[in-house]
Amino acid sequence: MSGVGEILKAAGDFGRFQKCLVLLSVIPCLSVAFHQFCQLFMVVEVPYHCDTSWIRAVGPNLTEEEQLNLTLPRGTDGEFEQCSMYSPVDWDLDSIVAYGLNDTEKCINGWVYPSEQPPSLLTEFDLVCDRKDLNDIAQAIYMAGLLLGSMIFGPLSDRIGRRPVILLSVFLQGLFGLGIAFVPHFYVYMAFRCVVGASPSFFLSATEWIGVSSRPKAVLTSHCCFAIGQMILAGLSYGIHNWRLLEIAGSVPIFAFFFCIGVLPESPRWLVTKGRIEEAKKVLQKAAATNKRSLPPELLEQLKPETEVKSGSFLDLFRKKHLRKVTLIMSFVWFVNSFVYYGLSLNVTNFGLDIYLTQLAFGAVEIPARVGCIFTLQRFGRRKTQAVLLVLSGLVCLIITGIPEDQPVATTILATIGKFTASASFSTSYVYAAELFPTILRQTGVGLCSMSARVAGILAPLVRLLGQYHRAIPMAIFGSTPVLGGLLCVLLPETRGTDLPDDTGDGQPPAEVGPWGCLGRGDVGSQR
Repeated sequence: MSGVGEILKAAGDFGRFQKCLVLLSVIPCLSVAFHQFCQLFMVVEVPYHCDTSWIRAVGPNLTEEEQLNLTLPRGTDGEFEQCSMYSPVDWDLDSIVAYGLNDTEKCINGWVYPSEQPPSLLTEFDLVCDRKDLNDIAQAIYMAGLLLGSMIFGPLSDRIGRRPVILLSVFLQGLFGLGIAFVPHFYVYMAFRCVVGASPSFFLSATEWIGVSSRPKAVLTSHCCFAIGQMILAGLSYGIHNWRLLEIAGSVPIFAFFFCIGVLPESPRWLVTKGRIEEAKKVLQKAAATNKRSLPPELLEQLKPETEVKSGSFLDLFRKKHLRKVTLIMSFVWFVNSFVYYGLSLNVTNFGLDIYLTQLAFGAVEIPARVGCIFTLQRFGRRKTQAVLLVLSGLVCLIITGIPEDQPVATTILATIGKFTASASFSTSYVYAAELFPTILRQTGVGLCSMSARVAGILAPLVRLLGQYHRAIPMAIFGSTPVLGGLLCVLLPETRGTDLPDDTGDGQPPAEVGPWGCLGRGDVGSQR
């Protein structure tokens, strides 16, 4: 019986048709990069103080300086307190001037932002003082949306098909992304961000059309597009300072995807698993025609509904000692990969240099990092590459904790190096995990690793809140965990150039390994 893979080889497994699908995925990849990091440029630090206009009722002719001197306490540095004020009293102005005010309390009438600045999340929703933590909490909620989306849209795509789920997710991402620009309250903003995060743009449809040997190229393309999206974000945010306009500019382009929906086919693999053979034949013939190939009728006639492939359960990952070790270590590796990656990426505003240039550099270094890992994987193997990259990214974060605050250039350079190693490590983990798990458990194993990475993405913004106790605490945590993960990699087997078993037992037939070691089942898509 002829399988879809064999027919795809005859139709061209990475021809013009597949390249168009990869090109079509560029728009969602750019959009994902925008939404993941756009909030960094929407919370601009500006001077502020409590609104003390109550004193204008008894002293309408007071100058601004006189008003502040009478109503705001000063800190040990001689500057006005930003989060406290003198309690209002029912005295006349002469009594206030003569005796002064002594009792203080938190700002009860909101805040004033003296400098002329375009609207930002900070000034519009008062993300200051006790509400300051909402900034990082909102970022964590977005990351939680990623986890929620994988739990909802993954099974849904297996149930109703790849194409409708992709269209639905792109539509929701564009609709709610655009809706963010018009939200009246910050809690509504966080809810919309969660939906945007839960609306991933699946790369799965493209990868299911591509042969094993060419799949890494497609995955690498999506990773590089994600990096380019970060660079575009730096340019957009530099030119658009109004956060609502920036959100519109970053959300509208994804609707261009719908002008190309005629190009987006259903996955033939999914159609065959559902017994929709005639539809699968039509899309395969269309692909062959686009690739200027012809499919022999007898080859198509041999296409039959695939018998259900035996798959392993989640518990199988922990029943055997060697699989349990691989599962626990690789889940931790993905966790620390994501932890240090987002720990550095979301900290771009705290390194001291221009945030636009820093974001541009962060995006630029990802491209050589992800391309370069191809050669390091082939030259040094998976285990050494993964371990060294993790340890290096961790050590860089630990070194940053010792750099004085008045050395922003040194801090930014080190952070850029850390982003380089973290990005290369992230790409390496996709390859390594796909090779370590046996075929019948690969989707389950990589899925568990992906969920670990998403949990780390949720925790990374929350760890940044510890910086209010000491600025070095977050970086110390972001640095120590990948070092531990890198050391644990020593316990993993090397998979470069080896044949992997299909089953969990020993002595089973080997699986075919591609140039990166990526196998036919369970190949992972984009970094998202």
